[in-house]
Amino acid sequence: MGSPNGESDVIVIGVGGIGSAVVYELAKRGVDVLGLERYSIPHAMGSSHGYTRIIRRAYHENPQYVSMINRAYERWRELEDAYGEQLLYETGSLTAGPPTSDLVDGAVTTCEKHSIDYERLGADETAERFPGIRLPAGFEAVYQSDGGFVRPEAGITAHVRLAQRAGARIRAREEVVGWDSTPTGVRVTTDEGTYEADRLVVAAGAWTGNLVESLDDRLSPERQVISWIQPERPGNFTPDRLPVFLVSDEEEIHYGIPIFGAPGVKFGRHYHLNEVVDPDEMDREPTARDEAILREAADEYLSVGDSELMGLETCLYTNTDDRDFIIDTVPNHEDVVVLAGFSGHGYKFAGAIGEIGADLATGEPSEFDLTPFRIDR
Repeated sequence: MGSPNGESDVIVIGVGGIGSAVVYELAKRGVDVLGLERYSIPHAMGSSHGYTRIIRRAYHENPQYVSMINRAYERWRELEDAYGEQLLYETGSLTAGPPTSDLVDGAVTTCEKHSIDYERLGADETAERFPGIRLPAGFEAVYQSDGGFVRPEAGITAHVRLAQRAGARIRAREEVVGWDSTPTGVRVTTDEGTYEADRLVVAAGAWTGNLVESLDDRLSPERQVISWIQPERPGNFTPDRLPVFLVSDEEEIHYGIPIFGAPGVKFGRHYHLNEVVDPDEMDREPTARDEAILREAADEYLSVGDSELMGLETCLYTNTDDRDFIIDTVPNHEDVVVLAGFSGHGYKFAGAIGEIGADLATGEPSEFDLTPFRIDR
């Protein structure tokens, strides 16, 4: 596919978790694609870092995601085969809380609607089967056997290296300062130069609102903090003994991932302190308050015993009001695709969204119903 009107067929702004998958998919199709990333590849300034990210089929948020997550599983396995490295680890997944909570009820509804095998476990049964987890009396858990985690830094690296092998050009540590339409496509200006293309994909995470003015009030970057805690009995927290988990008390959702990639079980609070921030101005150093909140919750939900804190790290969510993604073309700019607002649950879908983004950028129909992800929903 040649580009008679510019330097590239497609420019992708942001080569992180989602953008790297789009660049790979486009390059694989023979598209002349340029990826622009303001930081190093991979980096720890956005959303797709921290060694591991949860992947699960029992999707309590909305059953509409199940067809997309099923495709994402396929794409992760295809990427592993192409790259020659394991990127997805199946540990099983637990979704726990009061039996009538949105978390548990939503997971059951999704499993029933889509014929996904699952088990319901009481608090005592959960502790007996998974001794690293401690649920309050009266809580129940939905166990689904092929949940697990994916490796974000390794996934980004795989997508980028394979894209480069397929002919993609990728420039890192080059900040995009703006873009505008031209009679034949788009022009992108960076701190180092100007590039033209027929189409543009914006996958800039927390910085998307700065680049797509019409979305600035629709996207809320939010500061998150993740902890790694070394338990007294680490053997109960390995990938073969501990499933990934989410647990809700109907006010907050906490989550955890087995020991992998760094010392300690990974533990966090979904939406943490609900701190909306400017990603360029946020405090990236975790505080004593951050630590206290996470340590207290870990002591409640995990049998960590005499534990030691191994690490704290900040990251970013980019939230929409309804916590559903934005996957669409920009109003009045049909040659500009935006992939944004992944609201803390997007990276697991990277391969599928990369495919969708490539379809939109090349005018191909998507196999997925994208109506729930339209900007004007």
